[in-house]
Amino acid sequence: MDGQENKNKSQPNRLIDEKSPYLQQHAFNPVNWYPWGDEPFEIAKRENKPLFLSIGYSTCHWCHVMERESFESEAIAQILNDHFISIKVDREERPDIDQLYMLATQAMTGSGGWPMSVFLFPNGKPFYAGTYFPPVQRFNQPGFPDLLLAIQRAWSDNQANLTESADKITDFLEGFSNMEAIKNLDPSWSDAAYQFFQDSYDSQYHGFGEGNKFPRPSCFEFLLSYSQKRNNENALAMSRDTLRAMAMGGMYDHLGGGFHRYSVDKQWRVPHFEKMLYDQAQLTVTYLQMYQLSGEDFFANVAKETIDYVLRDLQHEQGGIFSAEDADSVNPYNPNEHGEGAFYLWKESEIREILDNETAEAFITCYGIRPHGNALNDPAGDFTGRNIPYIAHSAEETAEILQKDIAEVSRLVAEARIQLLHIRNKRVKPHLDDKILTSWDGLMISALAQAGRILDIPAYLNEGKRVAEFILTNLRVDNQLLRRWRDGEARFAAVLDDYAFFVQGLLDLHMACQEKRYLETAIELSHEQLRLFADPAGGFFSSQESAGLLTRIKETYDGAEPAGNSVSALNFLRLGRLLDKSEWIEIAEKTIKAFGKTLAAQGSAMPLLLKAMEILHQSPQQLIICGSPDNEDTQKLLRTVNSKYLPALQILLLDDEENYHLPADSPEYISNMKKIDGRATAYLCTNYSCNAPVNEPEELLQLLSENT
Repeated sequence: MDGQENKNKSQPNRLIDEKSPYLQQHAFNPVNWYPWGDEPFEIAKRENKPLFLSIGYSTCHWCHVMERESFESEAIAQILNDHFISIKVDREERPDIDQLYMLATQAMTGSGGWPMSVFLFPNGKPFYAGTYFPPVQRFNQPGFPDLLLAIQRAWSDNQANLTESADKITDFLEGFSNMEAIKNLDPSWSDAAYQFFQDSYDSQYHGFGEGNKFPRPSCFEFLLSYSQKRNNENALAMSRDTLRAMAMGGMYDHLGGGFHRYSVDKQWRVPHFEKMLYDQAQLTVTYLQMYQLSGEDFFANVAKETIDYVLRDLQHEQGGIFSAEDADSVNPYNPNEHGEGAFYLWKESEIREILDNETAEAFITCYGIRPHGNALNDPAGDFTGRNIPYIAHSAEETAEILQKDIAEVSRLVAEARIQLLHIRNKRVKPHLDDKILTSWDGLMISALAQAGRILDIPAYLNEGKRVAEFILTNLRVDNQLLRRWRDGEARFAAVLDDYAFFVQGLLDLHMACQEKRYLETAIELSHEQLRLFADPAGGFFSSQESAGLLTRIKETYDGAEPAGNSVSALNFLRLGRLLDKSEWIEIAEKTIKAFGKTLAAQGSAMPLLLKAMEILHQSPQQLIICGSPDNEDTQKLLRTVNSKYLPALQILLLDDEENYHLPADSPEYISNMKKIDGRATAYLCTNYSCNAPVNEPEELLQLLSENT
């Protein structure tokens, strides 16, 4: 019996009333699932049963596998229902729960991942953990039913040992975030992190490390900032070559735009095919920054195609952006099968049937299409006879191979992409996780705002505003943010990332359009963040105290998503320097110092926080442009500064007649700035002391080159 038949014949469990797409996927399991809340813990205490906590997300491949193998099994469900109280959590709805128990899982096993499987006492203390467990013993792992029965026996016969284990893990969790702050910041931490990246750099295929390659945009953010501050060409080159290799490989969707989650090989050829919003948002920003530094249209085009994918396939009609698309999808050549990446794969014969001979040859040559498939490895047999498009040959190389003009080859390839995308869109699309998360939409607001500003595309900026309005309308109640919106329901208290990422998005919006309401809202939410998350010792807890978890912890890793503390440090630094508020700068510095031991021991774990430290050590700079925002002379000055990579520069636009967009908290000296000779005028200020004003874009460019 397949999974869908099983679901149709089963009665729904308690998850049927939840909005989470992930919980809905499990709503017809025979397992007696509970959503997270007081009820399952109270029942476990009353019945003296351990809790089984299963955490995953809707586009997680191995979560799907464990569901099919174990959670849809009547026999395994019977064991769970008889001896455990089972809780299912969507990690994307409740990252605070996931973060806490992932830390416990890593401490107990040395690794982590999803699905995460944790066994708890009724007081929430974990005593055993793992990730995916097969239904029978394999992969050097016990079979899941055997494990359940062993834990049940230990619970009945030797609960004292389990209690001792749980107490030790809980002590570790409670002490994890009680790090003593370092008194002095050391610039050599950045040098050590750069050396780490240089030592782990793959000079042949680019990227860092061997085997699976994961994009960590925060690493590029650090390296680009470091390259500029230290005039280090190698830091720039490693980033440039890696970003190019990523966008040429199979990890990039060459037909529809956007990036898959990561590459399972070191050549960026075979991806894990899920598409996550946080990747699209952060990588868009990274490619925009590389475009500023290199001037190469290649990087701008990748950013534009990624944004276009998001707006086309992930946007809610009211403006918010959905979370993700699944890795698994229906096999277009056999609709009764699902497989990894099936939606994106092509048989060579199909391409030749769709395209005329000349166009097919151009596409097949350029994108490495082969008659028997082109996957470098295929352990699960998902790619047999099928192809993952990647740029095997440039337009120039393809033209030489086919003995054609480069312009003609480029035209043929572009036409092929359009035709194949049209055909692909007729296939059954991967599952869409259509919940909207404040934090991830905050990251996308930053991407849209920066794209609109840097590329001078007002439509992108307008879409960024739409996303912001969606969050402010649907996910802000009584000045506090909520975490998740889906199907008309806003729910769950926001976590640190929601505040930090959304405030960053608002600051980027303000920088792009200079509408003061975005800055004012960022200030309001920053005050609220301090109230809800700040640790008096420095830094911010990931969850609110009202979340009622076993303990509150602080994230110490800029991973697939940046750590909320890293983004917060940059936010408060920006606000403090823009508004000349020393107390905001002190918050940023205190946050960095709170993680000083991590930065000293392994700064590469928090590269974005190192970037904040680098900016903290630079003299504060503001660029104030006086001029009407609609006038061409003002726009010329703005285009000049937007073309430059200036991560530490704060920009403010004023109108000398209307005090246009002057924030209430602005330094007094700003209010005295005026246009000169009736023309838009730029004032570049360092340490709140200003250079002579300039009117011409060329003068501004020279001023920026000499002083930033």
